Amino acid sequence: MNPAERPVPVGLSTASVWPLRAGAAFELAAELGYDGVEVMVWADPVSQDVAAVRRWSQRTGMPVLSVHSPSLLITQRVWSPDPEVRLRMSVDAARELGARTVVVHPPFRWQRRYGDAFGDLVDELEDASGVEVAVENMFKVRPPGGSRGARVSAFRPSIDPTDVGFRHYTLDLSHTAAARMDALALAERMGAGLSHVHLADGTGAPKDEHLIPGHGGQPCAELLERLVSAGFAGQVVLEVNTRQAGGAAGRARALAEALLFARLHLGQ
Repeated sequence: MNPAERPVPVGLSTASVWPLRAGAAFELAAELGYDGVEVMVWADPVSQDVAAVRRWSQRTGMPVLSVHSPSLLITQRVWSPDPEVRLRMSVDAARELGARTVVVHPPFRWQRRYGDAFGDLVDELEDASGVEVAVENMFKVRPPGGSRGARVSAFRPSIDPTDVGFRHYTLDLSHTAAARMDALALAERMGAGLSHVHLADGTGAPKDEHLIPGHGGQPCAELLERLVSAGFAGQVVLEVNTRQAGGAAGRARALAEALLFARLHLGQ
């Protein structure tokens, strides 16, 4: 089969089973028929332990497709308080686990030294490792005490990584919803650099909803269909919120629905 004709891998983010630990995502991914797992590195000790992640991958037969670097506000001290060290460790973890991609957020505004060197650091890590470091689009937030309509960016130089330009991008549709950004136009700007998709949905509320695709207002189906038509050779990962799904059975139903949506609109 020509590489361009291979089905797009559809993975499950370990964030999709929170507050359960990463192992539960590997088990559900295998049970439901996903192609692999994205490991969100955060407070879960399993996610921080490469050997533990490898054991779960081997036990379930689920490959690690990608590693999400600890870029969130709540993960600023996971592995190291230095964001450069965290990113380097994420790339090392991806190499050890055989993952193709590291997902990373743009620098926060207050991370001046890291922000100044970020573009060169990403290039260096990609050149040295062969791992794609895919920078993710973000959204503005309401500042403490700010008026209802006030929104500011916590990221430098902006929430849109194409304003700087990187070799590889992650397009997150929950983030485009929260930012009220045109997801299809953003995908066009990312162009051939779009190598990773966080498939989720949102209503346009100013918060990161991560709804099951098809439950919000984002053009999830159209984006997937356009990617297939354009010969997309990247990965699609379901990063959705199942906290209110109603226990284990509800979570499994929600993640099965999300997988079915992805496969349907990817022509699989």
